[in-house]
Amino acid sequence: MSSPHDDVRLVALAERTVATFEKAFGASPAFFVAAPGRVNLIGEHTDYNDGFVLPAAIDRYAFMAVAPRADRRVRLVAADFGARSMFDLDHIATDGTQRWSNYQRGVAWALQEAGFPLAGLDVALSSDIPVGSGLSSSAAVEIAMAYAFQIAGDLAIDGAQRALLCQKAENDFVGMNCGIMDQFIVSLGERDHALLIDCRTLEYSPVPLPSGCDVVICDTKKRRGLVDSEYNRRREECERGAGILQVSALRDVSMDQLQAHRDTMDEITFRRCHHVVSECQRTLDAVDALRGGYVARFGQLMNASHASLRDDYEVSCAELDAMVSAAWDMPGTLGARMTGAGFGGCTVNLVDSASTDAFVRGVTQAYTRATGIIPEVYVCQASDGVRLID
Repeated sequence: MSSPHDDVRLVALAERTVATFEKAFGASPAFFVAAPGRVNLIGEHTDYNDGFVLPAAIDRYAFMAVAPRADRRVRLVAADFGARSMFDLDHIATDGTQRWSNYQRGVAWALQEAGFPLAGLDVALSSDIPVGSGLSSSAAVEIAMAYAFQIAGDLAIDGAQRALLCQKAENDFVGMNCGIMDQFIVSLGERDHALLIDCRTLEYSPVPLPSGCDVVICDTKKRRGLVDSEYNRRREECERGAGILQVSALRDVSMDQLQAHRDTMDEITFRRCHHVVSECQRTLDAVDALRGGYVARFGQLMNASHASLRDDYEVSCAELDAMVSAAWDMPGTLGARMTGAGFGGCTVNLVDSASTDAFVRGVTQAYTRATGIIPEVYVCQASDGVRLID
């Protein structure tokens, strides 16, 4: 199922991608695959602590036009920047020049490592997911590529396995130590729902999003330069806290337990643990709020999440704080917080639909006044995960 906005967006992507495919390969594609971006509504920096996350797939897509080949060759062309890459399924190596193709190469490698028989493909790719803004453009490409191989080869792969294989591709082939959330929601998203994911067990359940509200994503245009080093440092701090608390992961700690051990850890370690423990509980409370129809309560939990990320976890920045502050001042804002790893990127906002247009104008103006930067603002709906497109 798709919305009218989906239809317009997908038609534009299809036209660009088909034209690129026909020019590159001199033939027509056999089928089309679309995989969405994602935004995490609440549950930040909890995934690598075996905690809970609540992402939603959004109606921005990586779109692939695909045709099977009779040989073992995979030919790729990127419509958005006119680049090409090619590899053989018997000799998959990273491409140091066309780095964008390493996600597709990694997926092929991971599928074959898992024992799935692959044949060659011709693929043209286009995307309207902003790159580098924390909306998981890479996971969308990975899941779309896995699904393309799956359709072409009639492979029996379920949504969770597809996500795990794409995570393996990014971790072990591309070399990015990501958690499971991005690939999971891109693979298994449901329209008009978020997805509660237990990052330890990989159990998941859809959570209905309230009608009459829009998910609005505000891109600060601040690129996330500190993420890699600070991300690794936060992981180390969490592991240190878990060791002091004698648990395998912070997900196993209650707030009472953490407070009882406050004198056994330094202030920074305590605050990092405080964020994770409180954020896990906030995520579960947020699910209860949505399922009970308590939208205002959900918004309060989003706001509290941002404060915790800013003060306890220290992964916000001046631009993110300015954007969230602007959103909090707007009528119709139910909740606002930074989303993603931090130090730049995007905020996510839940806004009363009747106020969305005014919100977009007001936040854009307020943020530009505060920072001198003109942001990008995307009004989104929760989308289905990867799928074939007619």
